[in-house]
Amino acid sequence: MLTSLYIKNYALIDELTVQFNNGLTIITGETGAGKSILLGGLSLVLGKRADLSQVKKANEKCIIEGVFDIASYNLKTLFKSLDLDYDIQTIIRREILPSGKSRAFINDTPVTLESLVALSSHLIDIHSQHQTQQLTQDDYQFRVVDALAKNESNLNEFSKLLATYKTLKKALEKIKDSKAETIKEYDYNLFLYNELSEINLEAINLEDIETQYEELNNVEVIGEKLSKAKTVLNSEDLGILDQLNIVKQELYKISSFGKAYETINDRFTSIGIELDDIVVELDNLEENLSLDPQELERVNSKLQVVNNLFQKHSVSEIEDLINIKNQLQSKITNTESLDDTIANKEQEILQVEEELNQIAKKIHKNRKKIIPVFALKLEIILADLGMPNAKFKIDLKQLDQFTTNGKDSLQFLFMANKGSSYNTLKKSASGGELSRIMLAIKSVLAEYIQLPSIMFDEIDTGVSGEISNKMGEIMKQMSLRMQVFTITHLPQIAAKGDSHYKVFKTDDEDATHTQLKRLNEEERIVEIAQMLGGLSVTESAMAHAKQLLN
Repeated sequence: MLTSLYIKNYALIDELTVQFNNGLTIITGETGAGKSILLGGLSLVLGKRADLSQVKKANEKCIIEGVFDIASYNLKTLFKSLDLDYDIQTIIRREILPSGKSRAFINDTPVTLESLVALSSHLIDIHSQHQTQQLTQDDYQFRVVDALAKNESNLNEFSKLLATYKTLKKALEKIKDSKAETIKEYDYNLFLYNELSEINLEAINLEDIETQYEELNNVEVIGEKLSKAKTVLNSEDLGILDQLNIVKQELYKISSFGKAYETINDRFTSIGIELDDIVVELDNLEENLSLDPQELERVNSKLQVVNNLFQKHSVSEIEDLINIKNQLQSKITNTESLDDTIANKEQEILQVEEELNQIAKKIHKNRKKIIPVFALKLEIILADLGMPNAKFKIDLKQLDQFTTNGKDSLQFLFMANKGSSYNTLKKSASGGELSRIMLAIKSVLAEYIQLPSIMFDEIDTGVSGEISNKMGEIMKQMSLRMQVFTITHLPQIAAKGDSHYKVFKTDDEDATHTQLKRLNEEERIVEIAQMLGGLSVTESAMAHAKQLLN
């Protein structure tokens, strides 16, 4: 409930602090006294966009602050979702700076207007002509019926599942849309994969192939050079081996003359042994050397294939080609399993769809159960409000497709008079009738759920006498379960209040000021007497006022 309101430098208000209690609060005042200013200030606290033109003194900051007791509203989860500190005495403050910028705070924490609106919608409901028009909107009608049907948990579960369902459907559509393109890519990927698989990349040693190619491609040169080398080594008289043997013999003869000669002899002997091995190796190489054009062609072709693959895939290592082959294999496997993927996704969608249908049935059942009770209560209340022949028919139909709140369509059909036909509220109810219907709906809602504080802005326009008395009674009954404000011009309603405030203007030399005052018992009698008979209060009006208050 709203426990206090502070307004500074707003419209015609210099500075105003007012405390409120539970129950039914009456606000009265002459036309033009500033009741709309009070509502405008409160609307800023609730998240309405600020306007610098609303500031009284443009060079000073405008402040509007509301304090709310939220102990009974179960808002801890909402505070957590908004990343706010929970306090049962919650303070909401709006500031309009001279620069025109606006700031909002909840418990001294800066917040966005979106966060402010999310919270304030749970705190106070200003019932105006605009909200009366909401009655004709499907969304509002569903919210009313579902609140009475206690569908909140079912609707939350349905909403989460519906989001999952839509995500799955979107994913399935994406897979199907890409299937044709994927199949086209499949043929090309398969060609590339087979091309890489044919040469057995894992068994290829590129260095060995390149060495083999160089040998086969230069057989004649290698043979010629090997032969010449052997000739130089083995030539009679002038051959290196014969010359080395002479050196070897001479060194052997002096090897016993000292350690140095023995060492040099041993070293030269080692050279001789190594040279003998080289000669044997040269013989083997020459013997194994053969001219094989077919093998050369085979090796050259393999090397060419590898180099072509390097160029095609823009890589330079066999390992890179192996990685590409593995990636292609993965794509091919995914494409080949695409039908299975689609089938699995469709099965998943069917499962979620079945769950949605089950919840939608529960939602429908709860709605169907409460609708006759709701319609009857409305008709009884409307009869008391001067509409004895008013009939409600709430048309609930099951649909084949999912909506945001189940699988139903809903229409509030209304018949104001006997002999007329049912029609939508938009077409069949006047503005005054809509106001009374809204009051009746709020009254019924208050029996079923914890409503926020509500402010009725001249809901009694166009009514009088006994009907206004009944409207007052309904608001009085509502105030037993919640905080109710009503701005009224009717003394019959004003007399029902637990507390009474008067909005009035004062003038000084420089400006006009709007003020709000809580009336004591005597002031209240005078105010209601003036509402009955005008500014010139008569004894009869005073007596009538006392009678109404008693």
